[in-house]
Amino acid sequence: MSQHQNITDVLVVGATGSIGRLVVPAAQRHGLRPRALVRDVRRAEQLLPGVELVQGDLEDPVTLRRAVVGADALVLAHGSGGDPRPDARAHVDYGGVRNILQVLDGARPRVALMTSVYATRSDVPGATPWKRRSERLLRASGLPCTIVRPGWFDRAGPTQRRLVLEQGGTADGGIARDQIAETLVRSLLTDTALGKTFELIAAEGAEPSDWAELFGALRSDESGSVDGVLDPADLPLEAEPQAVRADLDAVRSLRGTGG
Repeated sequence: MSQHQNITDVLVVGATGSIGRLVVPAAQRHGLRPRALVRDVRRAEQLLPGVELVQGDLEDPVTLRRAVVGADALVLAHGSGGDPRPDARAHVDYGGVRNILQVLDGARPRVALMTSVYATRSDVPGATPWKRRSERLLRASGLPCTIVRPGWFDRAGPTQRRLVLEQGGTADGGIARDQIAETLVRSLLTDTALGKTFELIAAEGAEPSDWAELFGALRSDESGSVDGVLDPADLPLEAEPQAVRADLDAVRSLRGTGG
């Protein structure tokens, strides 16, 4: 049986962001029923008319429990961009993933997580390890997942519609926002995307015609590893802060608790 046959209800996290608000109609086009996690319902009603909204805050786990109930899949397209706090990435990019994983109560939805083309890069000015840490949490959870690391938003011309999927953290380039949204949704519906982590950029050429082949050319993440298959080994777990290691242990302990 295909992994995606039972996916109908999709919770979109970051649904009013620039990618999330495109994920919602992309999910609808593919016959899915999106539900939007939002902090400000009134604002969301303007941005996502007619879409089911559920109020919640990524930094408040209590508010997330109701949001995840009944979701067959999650698209995690949230980000801390625009948040002026110096520790926003720790609280939102990373903390949001941690909090969602901890309120699933044994449910095992399929997950598409959007991070960044620079998630594993320590040589880029302003880079932090928080998105990479969020990826590690998701892999440690054992949930069926795909991790998408898009390049620079909007830095792709109108004729650059060919998607380039790379692994190893060395890719650099642009991508249109609608291409990111489509890839996130397609990853939920394509068996060959399962267990894959990749960087996503665009090049000159046509839209993909065979998504199974596109995802299928990638290497799978290694079973039991918290890193992507070709990620650099420059962030050893033993050197991580105690709180981060404790979060990983807590997420691992939740594996196998569901029916």
